[in-house]
Amino acid sequence: MKHIHFIGIGGSGLSAIARLLKESGYEVTGSDRTLSPFAVDLQNNGITVYVGHDPKNIIGAGLVIRSSAIGDENSEVEAARQAGIPVYKRADFLGRLMAQKMGIAVAGTHGKTTTTAMISWILYKMQRDPSFIVGSTLNNLKVNARAGKSNFFVIEADEYDRMFLGLKPHIAVVTNLEHDHPDCYPTYQDMYSAFQQFVDLLPPDGTLIVSAEDKGAASLLSYARTKRLNVLSYSVQTEMTINSPQWMQARTPKANQRGGFDFSAMTNMNGGVSTMSVSLQVPGVYNVRNALAALSVMATLGLPLQEAAEALGEFTGTGRRFEVRGEIKGVTVIDDYAHHPTEIRATLAGARARYPDRRIWAVWQPHTYSRTQTLFVEFSRAFTDANEVLVTEIYASREAKQEFSSAEVVSAMPHASAHYSGSLENTTDYLLKNLRSGDVLLVLSAGDANEISAKILESL
Repeated sequence: MKHIHFIGIGGSGLSAIARLLKESGYEVTGSDRTLSPFAVDLQNNGITVYVGHDPKNIIGAGLVIRSSAIGDENSEVEAARQAGIPVYKRADFLGRLMAQKMGIAVAGTHGKTTTTAMISWILYKMQRDPSFIVGSTLNNLKVNARAGKSNFFVIEADEYDRMFLGLKPHIAVVTNLEHDHPDCYPTYQDMYSAFQQFVDLLPPDGTLIVSAEDKGAASLLSYARTKRLNVLSYSVQTEMTINSPQWMQARTPKANQRGGFDFSAMTNMNGGVSTMSVSLQVPGVYNVRNALAALSVMATLGLPLQEAAEALGEFTGTGRRFEVRGEIKGVTVIDDYAHHPTEIRATLAGARARYPDRRIWAVWQPHTYSRTQTLFVEFSRAFTDANEVLVTEIYASREAKQEFSSAEVVSAMPHASAHYSGSLENTTDYLLKNLRSGDVLLVLSAGDANEISAKILESL
């Protein structure tokens, strides 16, 4: 089997696997409804990507991998099965890729993309030559995946559709655990049970690393102890001995001139207490926590921690995670993937720390009806650190259009300057009439509202 075909190749998950397999010597083809930036990048790297789905696209393939958004009725799926070609979902195939590797899997409701990218970058910078799959593009390396030659395999463990339950990790990180994806997990307990199953994937000598500050993640420690797994917790200046005998902690985080935070990281891993200095250029205290998770992985692997800390200082983030798109006529335009209330609050707090004296515009595109309705109250209270708030209509994604409108969330907001702006076009027009020099525009979207950023920069 040397030819693998991907259905839905333009998504962040499948495009990463496709890139990794291409670098590993496989012939790779794929198809999707439209050409996403990920798909265009794959084309530029010699991968054939068909626009639209057609049975003839799979000719010659020995294996087909499909996105979780692709149903059994898809014409290419049907053709593959009729031809006797195995069809895998992403989750089923990833476990095969990780077999016989030192798998490092990063899960959590928030922060997993950046944390996975940090771990991958540190190992790369320290010349450990890792393979990795990340849900966004690493700014430092300009790719979202890589086929390394070492035994390290780093992967973002996506909980949606229980994808992460097909992985084979040796080290598992859980950054936090809150209710999300109500279309997949109707209750928090449903989601928590899936994360317990994720912990179950660890071998007897595996290690679970969790945030001690997050109630949901920290509660997995006692569960891990019943399985006699190694555990390590991390936090920002909190008492941690009650959570695990092994810990990593950040002391005295302070905003720096690079737009991030400086702090001292301390750990009792590997005999005695050691301290390292860290200077981040990615914003927000939430990225201090992500950095602690990455350093915890390095401590578990027994790698030099100060060298790892220095590599973190060179980390410049990932695409659509506080990605500064440009500054024109004094207006700074930033894209961020935040689409959960906790993520929005953290991102806006990071923006306020970086730009304390500037007017911050938050443009929020709600993602899916089910999430918006389930977390209605939390969303309505998430925009305190923004001066101006614009809310577009809901990006339905995989859901059918409903009568519910995000205007209802706006009406419940206590914010003094929150407005429902409707379409992306109307939102862009409103911004162009009201933005002024010195403003910071932060577009919060897991959908297509990043088009606003591009149009604003073009128009200005």
